[in-house]
Amino acid sequence: MSREPKSKPKTARPTKPLTDVEWAIMGAVWQHQPCTAGTVQEALDTAHGWAYSTVKTTMDRMVAKGLLSTHAVRNLQMFVPLVSRTEAKRAELRRLLSRAFNGALTPMIQFLVEDEGLSAEELKQLRKLLDGAKGKTK
Repeated sequence: MSREPKSKPKTARPTKPLTDVEWAIMGAVWQHQPCTAGTVQEALDTAHGWAYSTVKTTMDRMVAKGLLSTHAVRNLQMFVPLVSRTEAKRAELRRLLSRAFNGALTPMIQFLVEDEGLSAEELKQLRKLLDGAKGKTK
Protein backbone atom coordinates (compact mmCIF):
# COMPACT_ATOMS: atom_id res chain seq x y z
CA MET A 1 0.00 0.00 0.00
CA SER A 2 1.34 3.43 -0.84
CA ARG A 3 0.65 6.79 0.63
CA GLU A 4 1.26 10.30 -0.53
CA PRO A 5 4.58 11.79 0.55
CA LYS A 6 4.61 14.47 3.17
CA SER A 7 6.75 17.51 2.66
CA LYS A 8 9.39 15.98 4.94
CA PRO A 9 9.09 12.53 6.48
CA LYS A 10 9.24 12.60 10.26
CA THR A 11 12.35 10.87 11.53
CA ALA A 12 11.88 8.13 14.06
CA ARG A 13 14.14 6.49 16.55
CA PRO A 14 14.83 2.85 15.65
CA THR A 15 13.21 0.59 18.22
CA LYS A 16 15.35 -2.44 17.38
CA PRO A 17 18.95 -2.63 16.22
CA LEU A 18 19.47 -2.44 12.49
CA THR A 19 20.85 -5.64 11.02
CA ASP A 20 23.94 -5.53 8.81
CA VAL A 21 21.68 -5.89 5.75
CA GLU A 22 19.45 -3.04 6.95
CA TRP A 23 22.49 -0.81 7.50
CA ALA A 24 23.61 -1.47 3.91
CA ILE A 25 20.15 -0.76 2.52
CA MET A 26 19.67 2.34 4.67
CA GLY A 27 23.05 3.63 3.46
CA ALA A 28 21.89 3.37 -0.15
CA VAL A 29 18.50 4.92 0.65
CA TRP A 30 20.10 7.81 2.55
CA GLN A 31 22.37 8.43 -0.43
CA HIS A 32 19.75 8.16 -3.20
CA GLN A 33 16.48 9.18 -1.53
CA PRO A 34 13.80 9.04 -2.68
CA CYS A 35 14.60 5.86 -4.57
CA THR A 36 13.23 2.58 -5.83
CA ALA A 37 14.26 -0.88 -4.69
CA GLY A 38 15.94 -1.27 -8.09
CA THR A 39 18.14 1.75 -7.42
CA VAL A 40 19.15 0.30 -4.05
CA GLN A 41 19.84 -3.13 -5.57
CA GLU A 42 22.04 -1.57 -8.26
CA ALA A 43 23.91 0.54 -5.68
CA LEU A 44 24.64 -2.55 -3.57
CA ASP A 45 25.20 -5.07 -6.37
CA THR A 46 28.98 -4.83 -6.56
CA ALA A 47 29.50 -5.05 -2.80
CA HIS A 48 26.82 -7.62 -2.00
CA GLY A 49 25.43 -9.21 -5.18
CA TRP A 50 21.90 -9.37 -3.75
CA ALA A 51 19.04 -10.19 -6.10
CA TYR A 52 16.35 -7.58 -6.66
CA SER A 53 13.77 -9.78 -4.90
CA THR A 54 15.96 -9.99 -1.79
CA VAL A 55 16.40 -6.22 -1.64
CA LYS A 56 12.71 -5.52 -2.32
CA THR A 57 11.49 -8.03 0.28
CA THR A 58 13.89 -6.62 2.88
CA MET A 59 12.84 -3.06 2.10
CA ASP A 60 9.16 -4.01 2.44
CA ARG A 61 9.97 -5.48 5.86
CA MET A 62 11.80 -2.28 6.76
CA VAL A 63 8.62 -0.35 5.91
CA ALA A 64 6.70 -2.60 8.32
CA LYS A 65 9.36 -1.94 10.99
CA GLY A 66 9.02 1.82 10.55
CA LEU A 67 12.48 2.36 9.08
CA LEU A 68 11.29 3.32 5.60
CA SER A 69 8.18 4.87 4.09
CA THR A 70 6.84 4.50 0.57
CA HIS A 71 4.84 6.54 -1.87
CA ALA A 72 3.88 5.99 -5.48
CA VAL A 73 5.18 8.06 -8.36
CA ARG A 74 3.24 6.86 -11.37
CA ASN A 75 3.90 3.12 -11.36
CA LEU A 76 7.03 3.26 -9.20
CA GLN A 77 7.21 2.61 -5.47
CA MET A 78 9.55 5.20 -3.99
CA PHE A 79 11.25 4.63 -0.63
CA VAL A 80 12.32 7.33 1.81
CA PRO A 81 14.01 6.88 5.20
CA LEU A 82 12.01 7.47 8.36
CA VAL A 83 15.20 7.21 10.43
CA SER A 84 18.02 9.67 9.87
CA ARG A 85 21.62 8.48 9.63
CA THR A 86 22.40 10.44 12.81
CA GLU A 87 19.53 8.87 14.74
CA ALA A 88 20.54 5.36 13.59
CA LYS A 89 24.13 6.00 14.71
CA ARG A 90 22.94 7.40 18.02
CA ALA A 91 20.74 4.35 18.68
CA GLU A 92 23.58 1.99 17.74
CA LEU A 93 25.99 3.81 20.06
CA ARG A 94 23.49 3.74 22.92
CA ARG A 95 23.07 -0.02 22.48
CA LEU A 96 26.84 -0.53 22.47
CA LEU A 97 27.30 1.65 25.55
CA SER A 98 24.54 -0.21 27.36
CA ARG A 99 25.81 -3.70 26.48
CA ALA A 100 29.56 -3.25 26.71
CA PHE A 101 30.09 -0.32 29.09
CA ASN A 102 27.09 -0.34 31.43
CA GLY A 103 25.81 2.81 29.75
CA ALA A 104 28.88 4.88 30.64
CA LEU A 105 30.74 6.87 27.99
CA THR A 106 33.98 7.47 29.90
CA PRO A 107 34.94 3.77 30.16
CA MET A 108 34.32 3.42 26.42
CA ILE A 109 36.62 6.36 25.63
CA GLN A 110 39.21 4.95 28.04
CA PHE A 111 38.98 1.57 26.27
CA LEU A 112 39.46 3.21 22.87
CA VAL A 113 42.48 5.20 24.04
CA GLU A 114 44.17 2.38 25.96
CA ASP A 115 43.24 -0.77 24.03
CA GLU A 116 42.61 0.22 20.43
CA GLY A 117 45.96 1.76 19.61
CA LEU A 118 44.77 5.14 18.39
CA SER A 119 47.19 6.87 16.08
CA ALA A 120 48.82 10.16 17.04
CA GLU A 121 46.48 11.92 14.61
CA GLU A 122 43.41 10.24 16.11
CA LEU A 123 44.52 11.22 19.61
CA LYS A 124 45.07 14.80 18.43
CA GLN A 125 41.57 14.90 16.95
CA LEU A 126 40.05 13.40 20.11
CA ARG A 127 41.90 15.93 22.28
CA LYS A 128 40.62 18.75 20.04
CA LEU A 129 37.03 17.47 20.30
CA LEU A 130 37.26 17.17 24.07
CA ASP A 131 38.80 20.63 24.43
CA GLY A 132 36.03 22.07 22.26
CA ALA A 133 33.41 20.42 24.46
CA LYS A 134 34.70 22.07 27.65
CA GLY A 135 32.00 24.16 29.21
CA LYS A 136 29.28 22.75 26.99
CA THR A 137 26.55 20.86 28.77
CA LYS A 138 23.41 19.16 27.58
